[in-house]
Amino acid sequence: MTKKADFVKGLHGMSDTDLQARLNEDKLRLKKLKFAHAISPLENPMTIRGVRRDIARLKTELKKRETAA
Repeated sequence: MTKKADFVKGLHGMSDTDLQARLNEDKLRLKKLKFAHAISPLENPMTIRGVRRDIARLKTELKKRETAA
């Protein structure tokens, strides 16, 4: 399986509060990565893109659950 498929599959087993906590955690991680990249270049700047996409996937899952309820 790909990383994306594993990530999405893992989201389905999480509760809403867990998803919200993970979202806040990833937002903080993104801020720290951007700050670190502004000071000195990251070894792998693609990690910023990956975290952004993870945040989008979390928001999508939360929105999907919100509209289904």
